[in-house]
Amino acid sequence: MRKKRISVAIPASIVSDVPHLREKTSKVGLIGRAAAIFRIDEIIVYPDNPHVNQVADVNLIATLLAYMETPQYLRKTLFKLKPELRYAGILPPLRTPHHPLNRRIRNLKIGEYREGVTVSTTKKGMLVDVGVEQPALIPNRRLLIGKRVTVKITKVNKRVEVELANRDEIPQYWGYTVTVEKHSFGKMVKSRGFNLTIATSKYGVPFADVAEKIAEKLRKANNILVAFGAPTQGLYEIVEYEGLNLEDIVDFVVNTIPMQGTETVRTEEALIASLAILNMHFCL
Repeated sequence: MRKKRISVAIPASIVSDVPHLREKTSKVGLIGRAAAIFRIDEIIVYPDNPHVNQVADVNLIATLLAYMETPQYLRKTLFKLKPELRYAGILPPLRTPHHPLNRRIRNLKIGEYREGVTVSTTKKGMLVDVGVEQPALIPNRRLLIGKRVTVKITKVNKRVEVELANRDEIPQYWGYTVTVEKHSFGKMVKSRGFNLTIATSKYGVPFADVAEKIAEKLRKANNILVAFGAPTQGLYEIVEYEGLNLEDIVDFVVNTIPMQGTETVRTEEALIASLAILNMHFCL
């Protein structure tokens, strides 16, 4: 099981160049899929243009990503009707281990992990919807109703029993979390305490030239950030708003798509290309 925590940072403006909610939803869907494919632990959505109010775009991206990450059987409970989810039906399924297809008690296995949401309390404990015919019981526990929890199956009879579990103990990839960052990119990098920060840019050093240096620092790092800019303004331009030089605030500025054939590379395209290269070289 991977002990390193991998975060990616994406700008709010990734949806600003597409006018319709349907296309915005499709773009965010590609990002969520890429994050799941490469086992990303956290997606950070940060504001990248201080001259524009980006609250609506940040909230849209975060809502869609969180909706994608939530198992299908919990979505109606955890997400009320929202305008942002009007086209959620076109979001691609993640098909990660925490999105099981099994909806039958008889197919549950002791030791299996599930995501659930607390639905009610009884004298015996807390009832949790884990996506099967009847709620499971957490014996002798009281939790807030409507709380999302990770549980481990401990007994499968007429009543399924479970215990609370820590996501860190699960040996499989268990999805990503979504963080809405209120601070600018530079402040976020400085405050979060990452052990290794990699910024992607067409003006960066070719990946092959710094792969060994990244590998050396990666061996000691357990909290890693891979950051992306927007097609209209890269990370160099984004941090200029703060009066900063990108090379002064990150460990590496890397070009993962040398000799690109297009004038710009979309953030979702850069995400897939960059994570594929990092995964191939370092088995992230």
